[in-house]
Amino acid sequence: MKLIIEPDAGVTPLLAAIKSAKKSVEIAIFRFDRRDVEAALKAAAATKRVGVTAVIAFANRGGEQTQRKLELRFLDEGIIVARSANDLIRYHAKYILIDRRVLYVLSFNFTRLDIDHSRGFGIVTTNANWVREAITLFEADSGRTTYVPAKKTDTFIVSPTNSRKALGAFLRGAKTQLLIYDPKISDPEMRRILQERAKAGVEIKVIGSVSGRAEFDVQKLGGRRLHTRTIIRDRRQAFVGSQSLRTAELDFRRELGLIIRDSQVVRRLIETFESDWTSTSVKKASKETDMTKAEAAAAPDEGDKADGAARAVSDKEAQKAVQVFKKELDPLAVSVKKAVRVAVAKVGEDVLSDKGVKDSMKKVVKKAVKDAVKEAVHDAHEKASP
Repeated sequence: MKLIIEPDAGVTPLLAAIKSAKKSVEIAIFRFDRRDVEAALKAAAATKRVGVTAVIAFANRGGEQTQRKLELRFLDEGIIVARSANDLIRYHAKYILIDRRVLYVLSFNFTRLDIDHSRGFGIVTTNANWVREAITLFEADSGRTTYVPAKKTDTFIVSPTNSRKALGAFLRGAKTQLLIYDPKISDPEMRRILQERAKAGVEIKVIGSVSGRAEFDVQKLGGRRLHTRTIIRDRRQAFVGSQSLRTAELDFRRELGLIIRDSQVVRRLIETFESDWTSTSVKKASKETDMTKAEAAAAPDEGDKADGAARAVSDKEAQKAVQVFKKELDPLAVSVKKAVRVAVAKVGEDVLSDKGVKDSMKKVVKKAVKDAVKEAVHDAHEKASP
């Protein structure tokens, strides 16, 4: 097993992986703007002996237009293209299969922003069980069929199939420490588990953010953008993947991650976390000192201007969130219509005249919209982060 640490490693490990393929490259894409990776895929496909297949998410935050352009380019370059279904809010998993023998599970997208400027991790493994499950997942998503996992997949974490149960159990199993990278922890159940572990004496440190009040240490990542979702438990095991501890990513999106026990990989994850934590603490202390000096020197009218600037920023962020939310509504509307048609087909049209059934449906839709709003707000903040 190997660990990729971004932005330190850069794109080199991915290019080397594609170049090493003898028979096949299978890649799951959510967001993509790396022309060097595209050139490597094109070169592999041009050899005629390597089959290159890409399953591309039906949409991302930029909508469908960018994805369709990517599909057309890939097709022109001899790459087989499959489009994911639109039954989930997003198909956000990022992974590569080389010759159906080596699996790359990534917390980062195939973009300049993620690879060159963001904290991210990737796991490289030849574990036969994980490779087999990844093949099953890839075939299901590329063929728009239901993913059916093997009976024992407690370390191959797929949303929405088993991630809530598996990650909940992983957190509950912590005895001494949890070190967490997560842009936004907001799922009520996961927050409750973390609070319970903290009360039980488990040391918890989060680089990222947590909604509501947290009974443990939380701080932003300093110096670079945070994109990885990683949990290190008791300095012996770790989860690395694409899903945050948020309702949308646990229950309504395709996400992928692994729970690993490799001691060397876990050690490097710990070293990276502790370095990021220390660096962030130092920068935070320096920033607080500078702010204290500035506040002492500021005149009252300057304070008023600062308040105005804060309100302006809030308005701007709100506008971004609304724009993202509008784009998210399309796949959500499709899912609602599909669900209603299935319900009518199975039970009959009379079911829609029942007030109790209609009220229940409204509650379900309201919850889905609420989750979509949370998703949109998170994306707006993520896009605005350095």
